[in-house]
Amino acid sequence: MRADFEVAIVGGGILGVGAAQACAAAGYRCVIVEKAGWAAGTSSRSSKLIHGGLRYLETAQLSLVRESLRERAILLRIAPQLVKPLRFLVPVYASTRRRPWQLAAGLSLYALLAGWTRLARFGRYSPARLPDALRACGLQLEGLQTVFHYWDAQTDDARLTRAVLQSAQDLGVDALCPAELLGAERIDQGYRLQLRTRDGDRELRCNYLVNAGGPWVNEVLTRIRPAASQRDIDRILGSHLVIEPALHPDALYLESPTDQRVIFALPWQGKTLLGTTECPFEGEPGAAAVSATDRDYLLAVLRHYFPGLQPRVVAEFAGVRVLPRGDGRAFMRPRDCVFHVDPAHPRLLSLYGGKLTGYRHTGQDVVAKLRQSLGVREAIADTATLPLTDGD
Repeated sequence: MRADFEVAIVGGGILGVGAAQACAAAGYRCVIVEKAGWAAGTSSRSSKLIHGGLRYLETAQLSLVRESLRERAILLRIAPQLVKPLRFLVPVYASTRRRPWQLAAGLSLYALLAGWTRLARFGRYSPARLPDALRACGLQLEGLQTVFHYWDAQTDDARLTRAVLQSAQDLGVDALCPAELLGAERIDQGYRLQLRTRDGDRELRCNYLVNAGGPWVNEVLTRIRPAASQRDIDRILGSHLVIEPALHPDALYLESPTDQRVIFALPWQGKTLLGTTECPFEGEPGAAAVSATDRDYLLAVLRHYFPGLQPRVVAEFAGVRVLPRGDGRAFMRPRDCVFHVDPAHPRLLSLYGGKLTGYRHTGQDVVAKLRQSLGVREAIADTATLPLTDGD
């Protein structure tokens, strides 16, 4: 019996819709199913950055940084109404662990990996030559040695996800939401899926199944028959605060004085977005919330750099990201998307981790896996040049 679709994707976050767009552009008949809402999970609860990941240079993740900077350039080109350049300021004090020479070396490498484009430019201010806006925002000047400045980019993560979904639908993808995966049974040429939709239960068949469940990736695998293997994972909670007043039109890259993690204070809708934390999380991802401990931690970092500030928290949100199980602090762990294929399920691909910035590249890697099982189709579009339209 002919399958309804060549590819079925479970999960409507940025990686899921990016995979759907890539599969359709490569010529595959594709459906994507989402239980709650497009970008309802982590993909609407990120730091809203499209960036190379300057801090990943500390852990020698050069290939990830290079790839992310390449994807940043692509997104700035194909989605200029959704992805905007954003300047970052990095104050360095006598007590800062990352010394000026280290930051200068890191920013030079960052620029080199970016290809010395316009956004690769960086520089520094001496305390005596700080811009008036930086002095006016109340930045701590005592002990200040220098302020570096460099460029990355910012987006509305949920709007970007919906724009990629719209592009996928324009390429022929069927999008089902709400549609809960009740179970998937392996059959000779793929999988038979049982879905629960608003209109009742539905069955569909596909030749290849992609699990883009995000923090629910292993839960999705429990619904596969025969049983499919899972990777051990760590769920990491990232908390953000939206505060008033707006601090500065540029972003601030702040080193926590207690554990040397990087905290961003970002301009966001006329306010300031402060985040993120990285703490182990054991609960239901859909119930993730900012804890009092994380709130106090973020506000303490802010007050350290802006001692006269009286911040007002006007909103807050928390998202759960997935990291393959590993040793060491989450802050120092690799952020590449890891693909998992059970030998007993060669047509089932599960995505673990991944970054908002790299969603398009991850989609291309999914297509490369598809081709090994289903063969090559005639491509109908190139996601590196296909413009994204802001449907909102």
